[in-house]
Amino acid sequence: MTVWVIVVAAGSGARFGAPKQYERLGGARVLDRALADARAHADGVVLVVSPDRATDPEPAADAVVAGGATRSESVRAGLAAVPADADVVLVHDAARPLAGADLFARVIDAVRAGAAAVVPTVPVADTIRTRPDGATPGRTLDRATLVAVQTPQGFDAAALRSAHAGEPEGTDDASLVEAAGATVVLVEGHAANRKITDPDDLAVAEAFLARSDHPRGAG
Repeated sequence: MTVWVIVVAAGSGARFGAPKQYERLGGARVLDRALADARAHADGVVLVVSPDRATDPEPAADAVVAGGATRSESVRAGLAAVPADADVVLVHDAARPLAGADLFARVIDAVRAGAAAVVPTVPVADTIRTRPDGATPGRTLDRATLVAVQTPQGFDAAALRSAHAGEPEGTDDASLVEAAGATVVLVEGHAANRKITDPDDLAVAEAFLARSDHPRGAG
């Protein structure tokens, strides 16, 4: 089964103050680390970048395409560059540089075992409340029933293409595939695979890399 990975790196980094995917992390760009993890198990990698960077050389990617105005549009731009005969497609945020090749393998294995959609998750540490909406008051949710979703998310290629066919919008691709009728399978993520949103997150990632017992600290 052929595996392709779409690495989404088209964000402007408004909350970070700059495109965070091009910041340095342990001697490499954040983007480089995401690409290296994808490359370890993929037959091909599509990198989605902002239009002004679409002509930049990116030797770790098989194709570089310009993203759209939303995340879903950017994923569709990447999906259009994935060969039609690909069996498995993973979508990964470039802003998660410490996913690790082992997590990619875990997601791919679950899709190969028959899952239409696979997402890595971690337990929620904080107490979570819903916002009051005027009609109903907010309430505290049972933390034991909640998980935080990470990337890479993996899909049967046909299911992912079908879910994107009507050009829907969503915060992630698993929700789109689920809305189209597929069941989402969960696999274990890990704490280091946090999304870099602000400079503090980059500092935490540096701390993970500095740990001698952390497998993603090498290099």
